[in-house]
Amino acid sequence: MSISPKPPAAPDGPLALNTALDACPLVAVLRWITPSEVEDVTAVLVEAGFRLIEVPLNSPEPYVSIERLARRFDGAALIGAGTVMSPADVDRVDAAGGRLIVMPHGDIAVVRAAKQRGHACFPGVATPTEGFACLDAGADGLKIFPAEAISPEVLKAWRAVFKMDIPLLPTGGITPESMEAWAAAGASGFGVGGNLYRPGKTLEDIKTSAVAFVSAWQRISASERAHEDARTK
Repeated sequence: MSISPKPPAAPDGPLALNTALDACPLVAVLRWITPSEVEDVTAVLVEAGFRLIEVPLNSPEPYVSIERLARRFDGAALIGAGTVMSPADVDRVDAAGGRLIVMPHGDIAVVRAAKQRGHACFPGVATPTEGFACLDAGADGLKIFPAEAISPEVLKAWRAVFKMDIPLLPTGGITPESMEAWAAAGASGFGVGGNLYRPGKTLEDIKTSAVAFVSAWQRISASERAHEDARTK
């Protein structure tokens, strides 16, 4: 089965980070995806509303996948890599056409390398100390990782010190059902992996999962807007 919807046009060039986050702040983590399937899977995700696509570098031939996605979906989605461990990795992602750098750790050298290239960067952090250090180095937002070890209650405490315009994206074990509690605590979006894509999932199953995630986020956003409107009346 091959689903190949035409991605939305973007006459102004590559999709900007803020545009992607405003449209749908969910990062699709395609761990272990192969180059032979990556375009069909991403087409399904883009059609469902995803605008941030991450190919972890511990996947088979990740740079081939990134190059194919950047060539096909540039302008429709922000394409890049996860599990970026070194400045040399940043250089290789850049050469493949990736514009998004996601890390499992808070390595300042990697953050700086990403920003020197002009790429969006989300380092993985588990403490406010790591988070502030990475933001000081130029990170665009923070991947709260692993989310399983950091509860919504902890994230709420973080939000007391991290400004609301700093994107905080819990990643790890996220489901459509768990997103509401995290969003209420201050999450700006999410990284979603195994509950969205895993090897062996059919395109139809991936589509079902993608629609569930995007729909859940849309409901959360609509509810937040309604509450904000009620407060300002």
